[in-house]
Amino acid sequence: MRESKIASTDTANKILGWQPLKKTAILLFSNGLIKYGFGIGHKGITTGEVCFNTSVTGYQEIMSDPSYAHQIVNFTFPHIGNVGANKEDNETANPDQKIHISGIITHSQIEKPSNYRSEGALSEWMKQKKIIGISGVDTRYITKLIRDQGMMSCLIEHRDDGVFDIPKLVKILKNIKRMEGLDLASSASTSSPYNLNSKAWEWDVGYGKRDTNKIKIALIDYGIKTNIIRMLNTYDCEAKIFPPKTEMNAIMKYDPDGVLLSNGPGDPEATSAYSIKLIRNIIEKNIPIFGICLGHQILALALGGKTKKMSFGHHGANHPVKDLKNQKVQITSMNHGFTVDMETLPSNVIETHRSLFDQSNCGFEVKDKPIFSVQFHPEASPGPQDCYYIFEQFINTIQSKNKRRLSAQKM
Repeated sequence: MRESKIASTDTANKILGWQPLKKTAILLFSNGLIKYGFGIGHKGITTGEVCFNTSVTGYQEIMSDPSYAHQIVNFTFPHIGNVGANKEDNETANPDQKIHISGIITHSQIEKPSNYRSEGALSEWMKQKKIIGISGVDTRYITKLIRDQGMMSCLIEHRDDGVFDIPKLVKILKNIKRMEGLDLASSASTSSPYNLNSKAWEWDVGYGKRDTNKIKIALIDYGIKTNIIRMLNTYDCEAKIFPPKTEMNAIMKYDPDGVLLSNGPGDPEATSAYSIKLIRNIIEKNIPIFGICLGHQILALALGGKTKKMSFGHHGANHPVKDLKNQKVQITSMNHGFTVDMETLPSNVIETHRSLFDQSNCGFEVKDKPIFSVQFHPEASPGPQDCYYIFEQFINTIQSKNKRRLSAQKM
């Protein structure tokens, strides 16, 4: 009875001229799972570590964030692409850099946008940036899979004819490098110093320009998001962005008031060959240091601590973090797959923030030194602006140190 019903339905479809949409994309996981869907964006094959992101908005900012290098993002929010894409919302700071995300997975197909800021459809923007994606799959199921089994290797192929060589794809999938041990900061960052003058975005104004330079910040780029630079400019800082393998004499020649260690992708321990020595030299000079995300983790390594891989990480714009100093809870933006092991840090390093999801470390400071860092993204973009005050804290730390130095010189 069931077979005859299916047959009669197929016959009716042919008479009416309706045919089911051809599946033009395939999704393979290292645990053997295979899903078919509809290709979006660029055509071809892409691979990486799959993670899920719980943000409701800001997909263009997420996809252009260099921290997502070697990752395929499974969006938990079903309707991606509603507001289109534009030139303003890119988070790749260096204009010469490519987009680093490996690919995306969405539930619904990307349709025509409806937003006054839109300059084109997200799918077209993805084609321009050579981002491969798949839609029409159960992203809720994939999220539960990652939650239960952890982040795993993943492959997407997008092709119009929908003909996939499974054995070939499985062979490619088996050769994907795991995130542990990967130095991705080198390729996701700048190769030469540069400046950016724009300030944080304002409604009906866009990105203004910084007109005063009260404080000089040397910003070490491990794969920086643009909004970190914009936030510094908003607080009247002049920020010079340096490559991750910069020598100490180049930093000192700039004569900064403070140093910011940026976010970025990959395993923090894999950067040790070039990052630890530089940071320890900066610490010896007693220059104020502020770390964000990967910068937070690398700073922990320089202080003698260790990091460890998380099962499925934190990726989203709705993560609750507790400030242990004032007991307040902030909603933060996060994107990391490694975490700092506080038990491995020396006794003069004090925990300041903690995740309320899994109690993992989200911030620390060093006693009697102008050094602190956070695991989350205070610059947001996307996400809530609860933590803009962290930038003020950095600037206040610098100003307090400068005042003490001036007072000592007068004496």
